[in-house]
Amino acid sequence: MEFGTLFLAPNTLGDTPPLEVIPLSIKKQLEGIRCFVFEKEKAGRLFIKNLCPNIEQGSLSVQTLNKFTQPEELEEMLQPCTQGIHVALITDAGCPSVADPGADLVALAHQKKIKVVPMVGPSSILLALMASGLNGQSFAFHGYLPIEKGARKQAIKKFEKLSSSALQTQLFIETPYRNNDLLKQLIQNLLPDTRLSVACDLTLPSEWIKTCSVSEWKRIDYDLHKRPAIFSFLRTA
Repeated sequence: MEFGTLFLAPNTLGDTPPLEVIPLSIKKQLEGIRCFVFEKEKAGRLFIKNLCPNIEQGSLSVQTLNKFTQPEELEEMLQPCTQGIHVALITDAGCPSVADPGADLVALAHQKKIKVVPMVGPSSILLALMASGLNGQSFAFHGYLPIEKGARKQAIKKFEKLSSSALQTQLFIETPYRNNDLLKQLIQNLLPDTRLSVACDLTLPSEWIKTCSVSEWKRIDYDLHKRPAIFSFLRTA
């Protein structure tokens, strides 16, 4: 029996109507799939309801994949593929396996010789990098910085040195309600001529992107509270 395919389907980055940022080809593909792996079932079902309203929610077979998922559960998620049935992995926002759960499931699919198909869609990390004007030839995404103030300061200084020595853009995220604190610490601890970029609410009507030197940031009024954001900086000196 030919195996089914594991599709990696993108989600929106907010409340944007799906077809404003998701290609029509993905809608057509997902309309033929009934087995889904979601990061959160409620968010995943809502996405399918908005993108493919003709699909009966009761017809879906749903499993969830998050940071609490055990390795043995991954086998069960891929069971339909071994029976010739397609499965779609969908995260809460953006692209699966990129700063989101999913990499372990994809790795297991490769081990089992199951075809993996990544699908085009919004990635906040790439969109922020594209719009930053910083180095897109060499960059690193570090996820979350330490929460403790001293450890965070050390991390900022370490990555600034790395950015300077390798001419490499450094990217981070933060829990949205801590955004203002992170930006404040970046402004306080980075050197004045380091270029710092913030991209928040990407693809939404409230989208806001700003890149300038740290010294210029000290004169900017901002409020990023509870707004999904990507932070990046580059030091070239």
